[in-house]
Amino acid sequence: MASIGQIVEQTPSSEVLSRAQARAALVPDCMVEAKRIANTVIAGWHGRRKRGMGENFWQFRPYAEGESLSRIDWRRSARDDHTYVRDREWEAAHTIWLWADMSPSMMYKSTFAMVSKESRALVLILALAEILARSGERIGCPGIMEPVSARNAAERLATAIMHAPLTTGLPETNMIRGQSDIVLIGDFLDDADSVMSRISPLGKRGLRGHVIEVADPAEETFPYTGRTEFTDPETGEKLTSGRAETIREDYQRAYLARREALGEGLRRLGWSFTFHRTDHLASEALVTIHSHLSGMPVAFPGGRT
Repeated sequence: MASIGQIVEQTPSSEVLSRAQARAALVPDCMVEAKRIANTVIAGWHGRRKRGMGENFWQFRPYAEGESLSRIDWRRSARDDHTYVRDREWEAAHTIWLWADMSPSMMYKSTFAMVSKESRALVLILALAEILARSGERIGCPGIMEPVSARNAAERLATAIMHAPLTTGLPETNMIRGQSDIVLIGDFLDDADSVMSRISPLGKRGLRGHVIEVADPAEETFPYTGRTEFTDPETGEKLTSGRAETIREDYQRAYLARREALGEGLRRLGWSFTFHRTDHLASEALVTIHSHLSGMPVAFPGGRT
């Protein structure tokens, strides 16, 4: 007998539905900002181009002893006293997975910040997708979008994020195969050992990883004074301090120790770690992470190589 009914998914609560609608409304503005920042950063920049097997000319460079003479460009070399080799551009596309934390803690924004942590994470992931797509890379998002190689990859990623279900924690990565890069953007406020226990298996699988910790300036400086009530955005638990300034030093010590432990753990894994505050320009973090992806570490204010 044919079934006359089926089990359906539980209807989302009004809070979850409202949260999903708010994120969907935020994405278009973040896409506009991401394109603006990407255009600024990429101006005059050759992206991730590198020497390799391909059809397109890349550059002339001085001949190095031991190289094949067949690679010498004699016409260019005849112009002066140096011998030059004609390099071609590497054309093999690489797969780069991009992920941004959309959990409730990322919604935080203090009066000292330009934007919320969530907004900044979205701008960074979309701007990075825009730049990498222009360089011909394949862009994917774990659990949200399969890798694509297209000039409109950033727009496709933005659309996928708008319709993605709300999740917490690091993404599922079983779909990632072979040698790839993965960029994880979030606040990573859990203790360092807990975060590393989830990240370490990815490194052991051969993934090259890059972590961007996004923080609100108030989370680092702890500017609170007097009677203050703190609420955990993930659990709703509350903590009331009669004189918040009396715990500032202990808080800052623990906060910085967590960050240092996380950065050290990632470096031992061979991953890069970048710290970024939302009162700094998004382009600072974007330049730093792009340099890591290109194999050229660069330090900027608010960034860590």
